[in-house]
Amino acid sequence: MHKFTLKSTLGACAFALLGASASAQVVKIDGSSTVYPVTEAVAEEFQKANKGLKVTVGVSGTGGGFKKFCRNETDISDASRPITKSEMEACKAAGIEYYELPVAFDALTVVINPKNTWLKQATVAELKKLWEPAAQGKITRWNQVNPSWPDQPVKLFGAGSDSGTFDYFTEAIVGKSKSSRGDFTASEDDNVLVQGVAGDVNAIGYFGYAYYAENTGKLKALPIVEKDGKPAVAPSEASVLSGAYQPLSRPIFIYVNAKALAKPEVKKFVDFYMANAAKMAKEVKYVPLPADAYKIALDHVAKGKKGTVFGGKNEVGITISDLLKREATL
Repeated sequence: MHKFTLKSTLGACAFALLGASASAQVVKIDGSSTVYPVTEAVAEEFQKANKGLKVTVGVSGTGGGFKKFCRNETDISDASRPITKSEMEACKAAGIEYYELPVAFDALTVVINPKNTWLKQATVAELKKLWEPAAQGKITRWNQVNPSWPDQPVKLFGAGSDSGTFDYFTEAIVGKSKSSRGDFTASEDDNVLVQGVAGDVNAIGYFGYAYYAENTGKLKALPIVEKDGKPAVAPSEASVLSGAYQPLSRPIFIYVNAKALAKPEVKKFVDFYMANAAKMAKEVKYVPLPADAYKIALDHVAKGKKGTVFGGKNEVGITISDLLKREATL
């Protein structure tokens, strides 16, 4: 199984800055820390199979990655949410056209410390009360969210503002993208969040499922109640496939610079990615898409069907079958 930490990203970046000769063929990728485990696993296998070709994978968050992508600094952008209207406009202004290729589904996971004995589940309403902007400086103890919870200080860990996970979580839980209290420990490096929650019994945080799956001995996943009358559902492959894990189930993507595909190494990498995405996604504990999804993605590339099926908006609650139908209409 592939072990991933963001340390290997530093090595990749160092190669790009220090070790790459002018003649080296390098595929440059940056963006989401959520998508990073899949892309890094694919990159490792690709480099083993293609000696002499290099792939660098950076992690500056979905928003940070799109900034570089729309400045033509990268060939591929990892994204844990669809491209936004402002990012679409930035790319258009720079003459950057792109292909949107879904690679897997993620169960965005709310985690607590394993020594936390009082929290068995949480409702979306409780999470909103904890994370909404009005909570800043006011909701600081567990019992202020739910009187049955203890009178103990709550320690919050979450994605940084350049993260697509931050955008998705705030939209799904608070009701508006980027709408969040600011008094929490924020990072685009999910390993920082893992360590924070693992080190404090009163901590709660959120990030992509792969980082929870790598750290099940240090963390506990919290089952989520979408609305009153519905059961609490824990994140898992089965609950994502069935559509039951809502509203935190989401597709994750790579965006490919259309002009970069003219470079043989980029085209070869994208073909390799689509051929191996299901296997690699499963290996790093994300939910693979049906084989048809990867075929549709490659058909879009072959037929020159550029752009996004999301119209510049993030959408909460989309299922795998919804995504497939939509991708087929591009």
